[in-house]
Order: sequence, then structure tokens, then C-alpha cells
Amino acid sequence: MSMPILAPLLLLAGQAQLPPPPDAATQRRVDKVLSRAPVIDGHNDLPWELRTAHGARVEAVDLRRDTAALDNPLQTDIPRLRRGKVGGQFWSVYIPSSMTGPKAVEATIEQIDIVHRIVRRYPEAFAMARTAADVRRIARQGKVASLIGIEGGHQIDGRLSVLRAFRDLGVGYMTLTHSKSLSWADSATDAPRANGLSPFGRQVIAEMNRIGMIVDVSHVSDATMAAVLDVTQAPVIASHSSARAVADRTRNVPDALLRRIADNGGVVMINFYPAFLSMAWSEWDRARTAFARERGLPADLYGRETPAAIVEWERSHPEPLVTVRDVADHVEHVARVAGRGHVGLGGDFDGISGTGPVQMKGVDAYPLLFAELVRRGWSDADLAGLAQGNILRVMERVEAAAQGLAGTPPIDATAPEE
Repeated sequence: MSMPILAPLLLLAGQAQLPPPPDAATQRRVDKVLSRAPVIDGHNDLPWELRTAHGARVEAVDLRRDTAALDNPLQTDIPRLRRGKVGGQFWSVYIPSSMTGPKAVEATIEQIDIVHRIVRRYPEAFAMARTAADVRRIARQGKVASLIGIEGGHQIDGRLSVLRAFRDLGVGYMTLTHSKSLSWADSATDAPRANGLSPFGRQVIAEMNRIGMIVDVSHVSDATMAAVLDVTQAPVIASHSSARAVADRTRNVPDALLRRIADNGGVVMINFYPAFLSMAWSEWDRARTAFARERGLPADLYGRETPAAIVEWERSHPEPLVTVRDVADHVEHVARVAGRGHVGLGGDFDGISGTGPVQMKGVDAYPLLFAELVRRGWSDADLAGLAQGNILRVMERVEAAAQGLAGTPPIDATAPEE
């Protein structure tokens, strides 16, 4: 974009200040809350980072050590999960939306295998979970309850039999689309093809309800989100989305749909990607990306991986400051519109190119947010709901809906040919 538009945004951003560190009393209160109700995060892309940066070799990275200092740094490791008071994690088994057909199914199984290999390699830190009761039991053991989420309906290759097989392998939710629209559901970042949900798309929702798989509406278009809420018999989540009224990005959820998700009993889990938190950062990143593309450079490298020419550009175009206050603004907006019982956390770590708000670039970031919310007057009960109570309620209601549908036969359907 042109600099005349970008410059005022950067000027305003430059006036921002880092919030003060938590005082001792606030820190003790946060520690007490999160010791009783450790965070359950809705979305982490560590499996894909291990695949692309480390050759899918789980043993190539020691998660018992700080992974931020690796040549290919990560945002996730066991010490930081513990500092972040994380008791449950939905690991994303993402594959690119350009990968389709049988290859998509194969790659998804490989991603699921990476999650199971991580858990087996570190039994002192992780245990697989399928139900809310599993999560509570594992968290009481001081481990991270490990759940699985598919990040895109293209991963089932238009087959409900594949959806059921993934559920049998432990998948807890499916994001209906990623960045590209499907014949049966539309993405927020692509032209519509299904005008919301096709008849097959409605069958996907019905089958997910029947087998107890959570429907995830992050990445989908507004029309698709509304159509899902029209037909689902169980609560939904947005596993890693923020509030559009605070940052006007199509990946964020507008107020009208926040209210409908609340009516549905669902939860919107706030994403920590600066582009979804701050319009100033988003516009800066668009300008940075345009500069990189003009010079044939990769635009998705940040921090010490940033190419030298982009580092030079950044000297005259300083990165806008995004802090814990921006994250808290999104949390509070969702809480005001939908209610404090309908907001959670989905940091998207290891899926955001190493970015994040200042002092919040890894899975150790959560206590800082809780301290900010203490300053804003949140009660311990509301903090515990944000950390885990709200998403556990969704899981329990999804499980109950599946029990109620247990006598319903499987839907034998495939999507029409693309």
C-alpha cells in the first residue's frame, strides 16, 4: 500500500507504551488461578513446523529445552508450556489448502502421527486426550492434555468415511475450510463457491455432531458461519480468531456472529497473530510484504531470520507496537458482546512465523494476559472460564449431543466431484 496511508498508522502505533510488569500480588493471584485452571489453548501448529523445518523428525528437536534459540526456532517447548501454565493443547494437523485429493488424506495421517510421536516421546509432559474428563484428569497429573484439530475440510477429500476415520484416530475438531473455498463451504479469504454450506456441507455438520467432533468456524466466511449455526445441534468454536470490531480482518468474527455463537453455547478463542490484533501492524505487514515481493524475497520471515534488505526497510518503517493490551482488548470485546462464558484462547503459536505481541512470542505468554485482565477487574471465576472452563463446557456439550445421536446411523455420502 502507499506510504501516505501507512504513515499515520505507524505514527499512532509509535505512541503506544508497554504496560508495566505485573506486581507481586497480581502475579500470585494469576499463579493461583492458573494452577487450579491451567490454560487449554485451541490451536498450535507445532506439528507442521516440525515437518517443514525439521524434516518431520520429532527426535531432531529436544522439546525439554528452550527451542527459541534453535537455528529454526520454535515458539513451543515443554519449559515454556509450563511457564505458560498450559494444561491442554489442541495440536493442529494442518496441511496447505493446495494439497488435495488422496494426498491430503495421506498427509493428514502423517501429521496425526507426528502428534502421537511427540506425546510418546515425552510421556512425563504429554498425554493424549479425547474428552473433557480426559483433559481434567491429565491436567491434574501436571501434564499437557493433547488433543488434535484438523485445519481445513479439504483434508477429508470430500468423504465422510475419512472424517469418521480421523475421529477414530483422535481428532477432536475440524476447521471447515482453510484459505481456499471448497465446493461445500466457503473460506473467509477466497471467493465463495457454496454460498455458505452446500447440501453436502450440511451433511458434514450433521456427521460431526453425530460422532462428537467439534465444528470449528475459524477461517470460514460469514455466510458459512451463519449457515453452520443454522444447522448444528452442538456448540461450535472459533479455534483461533479474534474480534472484527477491534481489527477489521475477514478472519475475525463480526459482532452479529459473536452473538449467535453465544446463543449456540460456543466459544471464540482469541488469536495472538499481530495482523489479527492490530490494524496498524496489519497495514505495516502488507507494506513489508509488498516490498519483499518487489525484490523477490520471502515475506514470511521475521526476527533474526529476516533478510538483510527487509531489515534495512524496517529501520525506516518501524514495526508498530502490539502488546498484551491489544490481546486483552479482543478478549474484552468478545466478552462484552458474547459474554465472558464464550471467550477462550487460541494463540496460533508456531503458525504465525515466529511473530506475536511484544513479550508474547511463545507459549509462555498466557500469564501476562491474565495479569492484564486482573488489572481490568476480571474475577477469578471469569479468568478460570477463559483459561479452560468455557472450552471444557463446549466439549462436554458436544459429547452429550453425540450421545443423544448415538442411535442415528452414519451418513454415507461424498462431496460432488469438484
